[in-house]
Amino acid sequence: MSRLVVVSNRVALPHNNDRAGGLAVALRAALAERGGMWFGWSGRRIRGESGERHVEQDGNITYCTVDLSYRDFDAYYNGFANRTLWPLLHFRMDLVDYNRETWAAYRRVNALFAERLVPELRKDDVLWVHDYHVIPLAQELRERGVDNRIGFFLHVPMPSSDLLAALPAHREVFAALSSYDLVGFQTTRDLERFQDYVRLFGGGRLIGPGQLETAGGRRFRAGAFPISIDTKTIARQAAVAWRRSAVQTLRASLTGRQLAIGVDRLDYSKGLPERFRAFERHLERHPDQRGKLTYLQIAPPSRGEVPEYQALRRELEGLSGHINGLHAAPDWTPVRYVNRNFPHDVLTGFFRIANIGLVTPLRDGMNLVAKEYVAAQDPDNPGVLVLSRFAGAASEMTEALQVNPYDLDGVADAIAQAFEMPLAERRQRWRAMMDSLERHDINAWRRSYLGALSAA
Repeated sequence: MSRLVVVSNRVALPHNNDRAGGLAVALRAALAERGGMWFGWSGRRIRGESGERHVEQDGNITYCTVDLSYRDFDAYYNGFANRTLWPLLHFRMDLVDYNRETWAAYRRVNALFAERLVPELRKDDVLWVHDYHVIPLAQELRERGVDNRIGFFLHVPMPSSDLLAALPAHREVFAALSSYDLVGFQTTRDLERFQDYVRLFGGGRLIGPGQLETAGGRRFRAGAFPISIDTKTIARQAAVAWRRSAVQTLRASLTGRQLAIGVDRLDYSKGLPERFRAFERHLERHPDQRGKLTYLQIAPPSRGEVPEYQALRRELEGLSGHINGLHAAPDWTPVRYVNRNFPHDVLTGFFRIANIGLVTPLRDGMNLVAKEYVAAQDPDNPGVLVLSRFAGAASEMTEALQVNPYDLDGVADAIAQAFEMPLAERRQRWRAMMDSLERHDINAWRRSYLGALSAA
C-alpha cells in the first residue's frame, strides 16, 4: 500500500494529543494504517525568514512542519485566508477584504510549502490536502514536476458561482482546484455549486457525474463526502463524563431547570448574535417557560487579532448583559456566556445533561457539534437538537428541529417545542439520528474519501 501524505495548515503533533479533535484522530488513524507524513505550518511565528523545517517521528508517521515569519503569517493566514476566503466561502461578501498584497502572500506561502514538501515525497505517495488555506498547493506541486495522486477536501461551504466570481482573483484561486485528482466537498449542494462555477465562470464542462474537464482539457473528479465524528468514542466518553466535577457543578447549579447549550468558536458564521436574540424572543413569546430554562453559550475566542472578531465579542457581551438585565430573577440568570475552552470530555458531559442543543450557524460546512451533541445523549432520556438548515449537517440530520437562524420567532418557537417535547418523540428522533451517526462515522468518511481518491 502506498504511503499517505496529509497536508494542512496546522498539524496535530503527537505531543498535543490532549487537544486533538476527531478529525486529527481520523487522519492519524489513516496515516498509521498506511504509514506516511503529516505536513504543514509548525504553529511558530518567527522574526526571520519563513521556511525553517522541523521533522519529528512517531512510529510510522513523520511530522514535517515549517515556520512562518510574522509578515507571512499575518498576510497569508490573518489576511487572505481569513479576511478574504473565509467570509467569501461563508457567503459574507460584505466582510471580504481583498488586496493584492495578501493575495501575493497567500501564493508565496503555498509556493514555500510546495518547495519544502517536494524533497520529502516518494514516487508512489498519495497526497491528501485539507482546506482553504492551501488551495493552490497541488498547482504549485505540479509545476515542480510532482505527478503523484493528489486529493483535496474543503471543510467549509462552497458558495454560489456568482459570489465566487465576485472575488477579483477568483480564476487563479479556483482554477487551482483542477490540479487535484479529486476535490471533496461536505454536501451535494456544495458540489453542485462548484460544478456550476466551473461551467459558468471557469470555461470548463461537466462530462459525467462528478467528472469535470477544464477549458485546457484537464480532467478531474469531484464528490460529496460528509465528514462525521468518532461516534462510539463520544458516546462512551459522555456516559462517564457526569462524574467530572465541572459537569456535576453545572448540573447542581441548574436547580431542576432545563438547560439549553451552544458550543461554538467565536466566529460571525455561527450566528451567535441572532441566537442570543432568538433566546430573548423565546422568553417574550413563551412567558410560561420563563425561569424554567437556562441557556449556556460557550464561545472560545478565535482569531483575536481580526477586528471583526473583536467587534463580535463586544456585541455578545452587550447582548448577554441586556438579556440578563431585563429578564433575570434573583435566583435565575437566563444566559450564561463563557469565553473559554473546556476539555473535550467535559464538553460531552455538558452535552449529555443539556435538554436542548442549539446549533444555529448562519452558514457552516458541516458543524460537528450537532453530531457530537446527539452522540453524547442518554438513550433513555435524550435531549432535542435545534439545527440551522444552513449547516451541512442538516442534510443528514432531518429528525432535528430545523430552523432558519434569521427567523428569530421561528427559532424561539423551536426552543419552546424542544422544551415541551414528549419523551417518546425525543427518543424516536434521537434514535434515527444516532443510527445514521453510527453507520457514517469519521472512519467511514476517511475510508470513503481515500477509496474514491484511489479510484480517481
